[in-house]
Amino acid sequence: MTGEVVSVRLSHLLRQCGVGAIVRGRNFLVAVQDTSKWYPQGEVPESSQIRYVDQVRSSLGISETLCMPPTANVETDGTVRGTWIPAVRFPTWMRCPRCSLLHRRPWQESPQAERLRCSGGEQKCGSVLDQVPWVVVHPDGYLTDVPWQQVAHHRRHGQLSPDASVPRAARSCRNGPPNLQLLGGDRRPRVRCQTCRSESELPLQMAYPARYGQQPWIRTPPAEEALGEAFVLDVNDVRVHLPATRSALVIPPESRIHKGTVVDRLYSSSAVQRRIADARMGLQRRSILKRIADDWRCSVADIEGALLELQNGYPLYGQPLAEGNLHQLEYSAFLDKIPDLREDEDFVTVHYTSAWKALRRQTEGRLRQSASIVDRLIGVRRLQEILVFKGFSRISTEHIVDPDISGSSSWLPALSLRGEGIFFTISPRAVAKWGQQEALKARLSALSARLAGHPLGRAALGLKITPQFVMLHTLAHAVIRQLESEAGYSAASLRERIYAGTDDFTMAGILIYVSVPDKLGSLGGLVQLARPRRFIRILQSALDQASWCSLDPVCASHQGQGPALPNLAACHACTLIPDTSCDFDNTLLDRICINGDPSTGVAPLSRFTLPEA
Repeated sequence: MTGEVVSVRLSHLLRQCGVGAIVRGRNFLVAVQDTSKWYPQGEVPESSQIRYVDQVRSSLGISETLCMPPTANVETDGTVRGTWIPAVRFPTWMRCPRCSLLHRRPWQESPQAERLRCSGGEQKCGSVLDQVPWVVVHPDGYLTDVPWQQVAHHRRHGQLSPDASVPRAARSCRNGPPNLQLLGGDRRPRVRCQTCRSESELPLQMAYPARYGQQPWIRTPPAEEALGEAFVLDVNDVRVHLPATRSALVIPPESRIHKGTVVDRLYSSSAVQRRIADARMGLQRRSILKRIADDWRCSVADIEGALLELQNGYPLYGQPLAEGNLHQLEYSAFLDKIPDLREDEDFVTVHYTSAWKALRRQTEGRLRQSASIVDRLIGVRRLQEILVFKGFSRISTEHIVDPDISGSSSWLPALSLRGEGIFFTISPRAVAKWGQQEALKARLSALSARLAGHPLGRAALGLKITPQFVMLHTLAHAVIRQLESEAGYSAASLRERIYAGTDDFTMAGILIYVSVPDKLGSLGGLVQLARPRRFIRILQSALDQASWCSLDPVCASHQGQGPALPNLAACHACTLIPDTSCDFDNTLLDRICINGDPSTGVAPLSRFTLPEA
């Protein structure tokens, strides 16, 4: 390994620092290579596989094996222990902030230097070089350097052509010391050739240059001609890398698997199973079983019993996996009371609905009005979330690039996250009545069309935009913002899952949770707030905060906010949360859906839930 080590959190590795992303290290920007380079010889260790997630894979439409990314630690002497994920320095061009000269891969002359200095120009200024902040991005997922020589000479020697060739008259400009200068500000820089004095502005769009690699670490050009225009973007532009991640909760029956038992260890080790199966004689088989029993500190009878369990169909024993919409399965799991529940299971809930309804009957006034919104209240003591990295896209989400680029790998990088949360529902019957308001329908009718033009577009994938969803999503944001001060968690560490009904399945629920890549999960502070007497105060405060904004009346009367106007009465001052906490890019939000507005004719949600309290 050469160059610097960049520390990245596991959860970031499957999101903004995943395959194809440009990551900022201590001294250089680097591009993360695809998963075919992650493990030596491309073989994933069996210990990295995530077990007991067949239902998750089925619900997410994934046939590949889910595996944890490799990890490594940096020792005090600077050596790296473990398997590190390779990356390449990118962009490969650097510029001098003093004389504006461009340098191509200057680190080749000093591979170990932490700071590279300008060696060009008449004065040899010696200033520390910075990587240029612009790259060429194509909607098909390609990423490469800006062809600076071509850009500098195209006005003088011909149009900027797709083949990225430089006219013969300009090729002599490449010889000798650095001869390109990057002038002007960061908005519309100009490129000047000092040799022939040709000068051009950096275009916003261009044809993807042929003979340039399809990725910074893949020098092979795209197999097919990249159709359409490529974009010249700043490396910090969110369109450079759009991770395609999916997540699901592990629910019964797979959440009820007892980990650490002999049958679990045998099921998780195909190598041990092969050793036993390859034994041709009884004496040889007994000897192998004896050695395994000694290693695992159990008896041979325990091993024999575990083998019998596997023959009988462990872990599901022929029980078919429930098929259907992922959120529908999770919603049903939250509402069902699990018999003989063990605290070490991966899906542990405590039902507070009876206590909640009893408390609700004791309240009066505004507190009773707020409490009437929640129908069922459930604390989630333990949950396991599987986060899967399915690939990435650039510019838009129309073309997803596989994590291994070629799409031939049999595994996907994933994380097993553990945590806790609060789940609550709203009466679907009350929500249905609330959603029939004509003023409400008219108010939200434009959001679907607007979302189709959203620059990221992730929120539009497979999502049916309904008044119910907008209301649930806005309420989830209001509760998260209130929990930030009540639970001690930052809003960036909390996440949401929205359970909005469909034509064939009625549901209306919200899960606010925290999950971390740790076997022990979180510290329990969030689930304690699910107790009725504490949650009713949080709900009341959240609704109060959502009823006004420091930018009102401007925010409340807005007909559209944000890129492509995907929000109504919602802004950073009142509703928006960190992007890492929202699965829908902070879109489809409107405070009026919760508290109503007499000027628009929209009635508050509590008017439809209060009679059922």
